[in-house]
Amino acid sequence: MTFTQLATLAVDTVEATQRRLPSEIRALAATVAVHYEERPDADVLADGFEPDILGLFTGDPHGLSGESGHPLPAQIILYLANLWDFAEGDPAVFRDEVRLTYLHELGHFLGWDEDDVAARGLE
Repeated sequence: MTFTQLATLAVDTVEATQRRLPSEIRALAATVAVHYEERPDADVLADGFEPDILGLFTGDPHGLSGESGHPLPAQIILYLANLWDFAEGDPAVFRDEVRLTYLHELGHFLGWDEDDVAARGLE
């Protein structure tokens, strides 16, 4: 599947996921950009992330804007080729993993640490 096809599936999945969020979380989710990349770039790998990472939240969590000195606005990045590889080429599994990865990274935006994310079933 091409990157454009994967991006179309991913965008549709994220938008559907956002529509199902509780209204207070949906409003916050609308404030964080979602970017779609094929694979992590060299800077991400240099920061110690594995090459097969599925998604990443960067920036300050909601309510902490500017406190960490992070130069970029909050964003969620989904690595579509890695998600496709994880799904072993199954579009239904891909969509489900896009949904779960998006929610996991959204949890980090909301200020939840790995334990909080896991407690909500988003690991």
